[in-house]
Amino acid sequence: MTQIASADESDAAKAQHELQEAGVRTVIGTVVNASGITLAKSVPLTRLKTFHESGMGAAPVWHVFTIDGGIAFTDSITTVGDMRLKIDIAGLRVLQGGRAWAPGNLFEQDGAASPVCARRLLADVEGSLDEAGYHVLVGHELEFFLVAPDGSALETAPWVPYGATGLLDRSAFLDDLLSELNRAGIPMEQIHAEYGRNQFEFSLPPASPVRAADTAVLAKLIVGIAARAHSMQASFSPMPFAGTVGNGAHQHFSLRKNGLPLFSGGSGPHGICAEGGAAIGGIIAGLPDIQGFLTGSVLSGSRLAPGTWSGAYLCWGLENREASVRFLNEGKSNPHGANVEVKIVDPSANVYLASAAILALALDGIRSGQKLPTEIPGDPGRLSEGERHRANVRLLSDSPAAIIDALDKSHLARGLLGDAVVDATVAVRRYEQRIAAELAPDELAERFRLAWSI
Repeated sequence: MTQIASADESDAAKAQHELQEAGVRTVIGTVVNASGITLAKSVPLTRLKTFHESGMGAAPVWHVFTIDGGIAFTDSITTVGDMRLKIDIAGLRVLQGGRAWAPGNLFEQDGAASPVCARRLLADVEGSLDEAGYHVLVGHELEFFLVAPDGSALETAPWVPYGATGLLDRSAFLDDLLSELNRAGIPMEQIHAEYGRNQFEFSLPPASPVRAADTAVLAKLIVGIAARAHSMQASFSPMPFAGTVGNGAHQHFSLRKNGLPLFSGGSGPHGICAEGGAAIGGIIAGLPDIQGFLTGSVLSGSRLAPGTWSGAYLCWGLENREASVRFLNEGKSNPHGANVEVKIVDPSANVYLASAAILALALDGIRSGQKLPTEIPGDPGRLSEGERHRANVRLLSDSPAAIIDALDKSHLARGLLGDAVVDATVAVRRYEQRIAAELAPDELAERFRLAWSI
């Protein structure tokens, strides 16, 4: 936002003046909870300062609201107590319709940060990386299906995966989406028709971890606004329709130290430096422990399958879309430089927690001196069982129960991110498993098709 107010005004007063000039009447503040659901409060513009400084009330159960509207109580999260949702005015962005948006953090009433606040956890991990001398940039890719307002499939002309047909058939929606992203200061890098019918994927530019996660949340909100304007909804479910492809929410990141990249210019494979290799090694070693933060929902396992480019195999490789960790080399075709993509993340994950978990593993790998595992240069599915065993390559779990049990029992996850966020995540995901126990795959997909939509 362009500063146009006088220098002696408070930040909130400056922001309010700018927003009023832009025609804003209401301000929306959002947080993402352990279920991956985006929750929000809205105030008149005149209450901006209060929203930023004192915050709006939010019950502790916000952390554990579930995808069917239930509550997954824990020993420490009950109906008793209150929190405050405070917006970060540095992240304010103008939307259409007289609205503005800002990311929020959750605080206890005494002013302490909530231990389950995912945005605060990511900020802590980002701070730890900064203190250790590492500069991180994160880039997000988001996939979604366009569906009818009631969540049913749209009737359309024949679909061509990655073809021009979808871009033309949905050109009015895509034009509005691009316009609204530009209005909000989000320069979309690219968008294309994906494999599934009425499925699209777009890429967001790299930014610092918290800012990148904020942008991903705002982008999902804008997708929802644009879809509604065209009498549609956008499904960010990991598996909107049973038996088809699912939605991913891939996360890329790059690392630098003292201004030098850690994923290029070194003596390791593809120029990876020793510390860059240790970061990748830390992620490979720790993914089974923190998988519940990335693919923990009751629908996540149905997406995570060999042959679907979801990164189902626990390994890494150059441009290997079947590997859970895909390496992208530097070069003319990669202006952002060498980076790592964690492919298994899906949109049911809390984007802040997912980034915090991935980056915490990378830093832990560097600190513990992890070695870069042997690269898998081709499709692991083409290897024999014996060859995969000798290469120490295995499939990541696709069982929601096993994934969450591993998170619950993980000393690594609890040590890196804390008991509170692990317990909340375990609670909401086990609740999902209980309510979905009797549902067939198609019933499960239909019931929660819009659960993670905004």
